[in-house]
Amino acid sequence: MALTIVGQSVPRIDAREKLTGRTVFTADQDLRGLVHARLVLSPHAHAKIRKIPIDAAKAVPGVVAVLTAADLPFGEETPNARGRCLLARGETRFPGEPVAAIVAESDAAAADGAARLAAAIEYEALPALIDPVAAADRSAPLVQPGLQGASWEAGAHGAAAAAQEEEEKAPGNVASQVKFARGDIERGLRDSAVVVRRTFRTAVVHQAYIEPHATIADFDRGARRLTVWTPTQGLFYTREQTASVLGLPESSVRIVPMPVGGGFGGKILLLEPIAGALAMIVGRPVRLVLTRAEEFQTATPAPQSILEVALGASRDGEFRALQARLLFDAGALPGAPVTICGLLMGGAYRVANLDIRGREVLTHKPPQGAYRAPGSVQAAFAIESVVDEIAEALGQDPLELRVRNVSQEGDPMPDGGKWPRIGLRESLLAVRESRLWGERPRRGGAKTRAADGTLAGTGIAVGGWLGGLEAASACIRPNPDGTIHVVVGSVDISGSSTSLAQIAAETIGVPMQQVRLVSEDSDGAPQSGMSGGSKIIYTVGSAVQKAAADARRQILALAAKRLEAAEADLDIVDGTVRVRGVPSRAVAVADVIKMTSGFGAQHAPVFGVASEAITTRSPAFGAHVAAVDVDPDSGRVRVTGYAVAQDVGRAINPALVRGQIHGGVAQGIGWALLEQMVYDESGTLTTGTFADYALPRSTDVPPVDVQLVEVPSARGPFGAKGVGEPPVVPVSGAIANAIADATGARIDSLPITPQRVVDALAARRR
Repeated sequence: MALTIVGQSVPRIDAREKLTGRTVFTADQDLRGLVHARLVLSPHAHAKIRKIPIDAAKAVPGVVAVLTAADLPFGEETPNARGRCLLARGETRFPGEPVAAIVAESDAAAADGAARLAAAIEYEALPALIDPVAAADRSAPLVQPGLQGASWEAGAHGAAAAAQEEEEKAPGNVASQVKFARGDIERGLRDSAVVVRRTFRTAVVHQAYIEPHATIADFDRGARRLTVWTPTQGLFYTREQTASVLGLPESSVRIVPMPVGGGFGGKILLLEPIAGALAMIVGRPVRLVLTRAEEFQTATPAPQSILEVALGASRDGEFRALQARLLFDAGALPGAPVTICGLLMGGAYRVANLDIRGREVLTHKPPQGAYRAPGSVQAAFAIESVVDEIAEALGQDPLELRVRNVSQEGDPMPDGGKWPRIGLRESLLAVRESRLWGERPRRGGAKTRAADGTLAGTGIAVGGWLGGLEAASACIRPNPDGTIHVVVGSVDISGSSTSLAQIAAETIGVPMQQVRLVSEDSDGAPQSGMSGGSKIIYTVGSAVQKAAADARRQILALAAKRLEAAEADLDIVDGTVRVRGVPSRAVAVADVIKMTSGFGAQHAPVFGVASEAITTRSPAFGAHVAAVDVDPDSGRVRVTGYAVAQDVGRAINPALVRGQIHGGVAQGIGWALLEQMVYDESGTLTTGTFADYALPRSTDVPPVDVQLVEVPSARGPFGAKGVGEPPVVPVSGAIANAIADATGARIDSLPITPQRVVDALAARRR
């Protein structure tokens, strides 16, 4: 049966409201009696709190309350996740840790009170562990002496997997260790004709969303019921964690998901528990909105990493051995994506002998969090760089070397499983046909400067994402006017609601205009996982498809009675039930639904429901080609062209899929060339504004040639896979390889700043 709605580039259902500025974000929301809160953040990476003279803030006109940890009757002594941190108790363990909260009648009064209190608090600075290598040493003092249990937030992003545990007991600040191994690594390296060894470093990177964190909380003391309005990516996770921290039953916490002004993994859980706590204490609705400077200080950016990699290959280009040692700086609390990094570093290629060991280490830096494909960007940068060096050493085409070695269906994964059907090889073959790759300057030829003195190069890289898993439900409720309500609990951060509506419309057989996607709050929404990990279309979409099929069956059963025909002889086309071969015998879906409504209705209402607990992933991969110009004198790198071929399973809405790919490439360029959060030796952030933290401008992002490769998923709706994570993954590797192609110099640290380019060229000349 030909598809008429799925596969079409229909406009986003929220486009008009956002383009006209009518979307109401959390900071726009107002409530009767609303008060404003500001947090006082620690300026120290590690310090004792000697004195908090709250009178300094209370003297500000309009200040309602000044609260410290001593005023909070809930919270944990040592929380295991950033969102569970309320206010520091006696000691601060990362710069930007909240120490006090000011609640006032106006935001200006709250800001004034916070500034006065911040200047008056007395600290005793303590030694701080900023370097993760030093923190991992067995002799290092503990960053979190009372920490119990690991954070769930990295796994909540949807792609964690089992790994072998290291046998050796971890040093005190090593929060977790993972190991993936098979074969004989020493023999594999020894028998390789070529071995490339390198150490790669990546920086702390901020998600840089447009909307800062903002939350409103209101507590009904009579009903002991908390309502929280927040732009969270995870409705039910936020409810669970907020209730747990505040000692409330989950049924007593209502989360109202607000439009998310950018998340990328950074809007999972942060302010909800502390805003709820303030509302419970002051007895009025509280609005807490971070400033941009506070975002940089106290939110949860992507972690720093150090990756030692050795790859060995035979003379004819078969990969024989991969050894890696991964170190992630988790900040002050666990949750770094070391497992995901190991899986994807060791999984993209077939390698008989594998030994990957990883550690996440606690330091006195802000707790790290998820950022679009957490752990995968770091993995691809490292492995794709050494694969290119293997190709150069063997004198082989880097794309053809990858085609020969990439994993395919049935090949072993690092965790002992087998790859399902994936489109990695197909993506490479597709990008091989791109103009950018076909017209590249041939590797090995003499590099000559252009008229402006620049050198040109082309690089290739692959990368992807395992795909997330979480249980999901959906409801379909047709209305007597023929419209269809699709009720879900997922949060739309990328246009997913539009695609869910397309799935329902296609499955039932009604026009897209008749479908309305309804995202309920936690009181009324069906269960849904977090909007992260590229899993909403795969999981919630599957539930919507099944619920729509359930509703369709009920509609056909009613129509069969109305038309006096067999259900098997009926179709639904454009909102009308028709008898095949007899065009005159038809009835509108609206008229069928009217049979179930009103006084004296003789038939049960149509209500489609479905629940999914998919247990098999649908990994998605892409192949990227980047063209760059490099000025060898200034070290400036300009990306001049870009091509992507990505396996999307089935593009439910091709325009939205292409938009995801364009956005991923833009963010990847930031990772590769510009973005880094820098902390000095004392732990002070030196890049805490957009004046210091560089982001790509529109002129830094070239036109992106996108080819959609469709290798259908066995479980996704209409064969769809997640598409949000993969496009950011290969970018830094492709750009690094293009720079090496242009200059002959290999740069192994992100971001690839002009100074690093100049230094690498100088080192090559020596």
